[in-house]
Amino acid sequence: MGATAGTASDKGAAERRSLSDEEFSAAVAAVTSAFGDPTRRQIYLFVRDSEGVTASQVAARFDLHPNVARHHLDKLAAGGYLDVCVERASGAGRPSKHYRASGRDMGLELASRRGDLLEMLLGRALDLLDPEQAECMAELVGEEYGAALAAQMAPGEGGRSLRAALQTVAQALTAHGFAARAEARQGAEAVVAERCPFGEVAIQHPVVCAVDRGMVKGMLAGLYGESIPVTISSRARGDDACTTLV
Repeated sequence: MGATAGTASDKGAAERRSLSDEEFSAAVAAVTSAFGDPTRRQIYLFVRDSEGVTASQVAARFDLHPNVARHHLDKLAAGGYLDVCVERASGAGRPSKHYRASGRDMGLELASRRGDLLEMLLGRALDLLDPEQAECMAELVGEEYGAALAAQMAPGEGGRSLRAALQTVAQALTAHGFAARAEARQGAEAVVAERCPFGEVAIQHPVVCAVDRGMVKGMLAGLYGESIPVTISSRARGDDACTTLV
């Protein structure tokens, strides 16, 4: 039994060592963004132990303003730790959002061989497409996925600024392995991603960079309104970071 435990331990250590500095930093940033606030950690545990809660229930449980409770819940949803569904009231009331734990693994997520296989499949599929068609497809997929993420977050209401919306977008991208941040650049707002989760596929097929541009577009459409993000730099093309201006 001792030998078996040692073997499992050695395997786990090898997996941890295989995680690059950038992958480790992105994973830690994603977890910190979601759970860096102690109240948010308690809210997550509360939701995890329930069959689904609303922002009003969380507000009452933790003595918070409903908007603050909703902010914490949406942060957790953006990181993929909560699922969101809209349930209609039995009477004439407005539909309400219910949040449930997603069942996502709370450990640092390591790349698997299946990921390598999918990267190979993606690369071969892109080889068969015209570059312009491939870029359009990549942006459309990213936009649809970004719109789906935005639907799980707070809608763009009232005084939400472009900068605030971009901060939420950057946090969601970081949770997906992009290590992103929002900042002002060249007189505009920008999302800067210092890591690309697509690895060698993006280097061999830079059109894949259109995916994160599409994600920015899709999320902003739901959180803020229509926008036209433009990629001005790309790690796949030799730049220091992937930068999308809005």
